Amino acid sequence: MNYIIRKATEKDLESILEIVNYNILNTTSIYDYEPRTLAQQKEIFDEKTKSGFPLIVIQIDNEIAGFGTYGTFRFKEGYKFTVEHSVYVSINHQGKGLGKFLLAELIELAKKQKLHTMIAVIDAENQNSVEFHKQFGFETVGVIKESAFKFNKWLDTVFMQLILKKNPD
Repeated sequence: MNYIIRKATEKDLESILEIVNYNILNTTSIYDYEPRTLAQQKEIFDEKTKSGFPLIVIQIDNEIAGFGTYGTFRFKEGYKFTVEHSVYVSINHQGKGLGKFLLAELIELAKKQKLHTMIAVIDAENQNSVEFHKQFGFETVGVIKESAFKFNKWLDTVFMQLILKKNPD
């Protein structure tokens, strides 16, 4: 399989939006209820760009098959070396290992930015995502019971963490 991972551009936003909205409407991987608009996705893109955070895509032929990003974990200054990431693969390309390529690239980018830790926030029912993250060394550091409500049920949230750098400079 030939693929490339590259920085996302504005031209990719419709494809990214399609992946996001599928997940909003059909899964608990995004706790939003309503699909996003292209304008909302552009705002997210602009904020990532302005803040120096990556938004990357994986492309097969001319199709965007998935994307990954990370950004601010919390808005207090002391958290500036911690990021929360997201990786999503199109329903048409799941099961091909593309998410691994995206997460590996995000981890390398975070290390280059001298970040200290990455956080994954995962719906507890999504054990595939939990196991996926374990493959990269993420450890479960907490579960918040009934912290979200979607599809008429309470959902637990799993927090997983990867320390990128063990020792300070």
